[in-house]
Amino acid sequence: MSRHIQVTFDAHDPRALSSFWRDVLGYVHPGPPGVDVPEGADPSPSSRLRSSRGDPIAAWDDFLARIGVPEEQRNTRSAIEDPDGRGPRLFFQQVPEDKAAKNRVHLDVRAAPGLEGEERMTALEAECVRLVALGAARVRRDEPAPPLSTGYIVMTDPEGNEFCLD
Repeated sequence: MSRHIQVTFDAHDPRALSSFWRDVLGYVHPGPPGVDVPEGADPSPSSRLRSSRGDPIAAWDDFLARIGVPEEQRNTRSAIEDPDGRGPRLFFQQVPEDKAAKNRVHLDVRAAPGLEGEERMTALEAECVRLVALGAARVRRDEPAPPLSTGYIVMTDPEGNEFCLD
């Protein structure tokens, strides 16, 4: 019997890191229990100032306030989910310590499925530019000699977690 998995990230700022990965993967922030957040809701900070309706993060703030969670404890965790239900849920938990070593496990973001050669690397480079604008950092481009592998780009998220565009 197969099992569903959740991938957990340690983070200084769970909401910010989950928002970064939401934008990378096309995932969504689920709303709190009993709160209907419309699909495609605007998660931008300006919409949060207007109303929590339609914004899952602001809806969580309202929910946590109603159940008595102090404001300083409301960014201790966050999660994002694949709106199609195919990919794993990503969970972000606040930790006090800095990242101290290279990740032993990392995500490969499949940004050029079905493409090969220079067409593939061009697609990866375009996605790299988009992710840098979101706060990622480019580490290096690797193109191992055939037949071992196709090329990929190593990057880090805003908190230094390594991932690859593959």
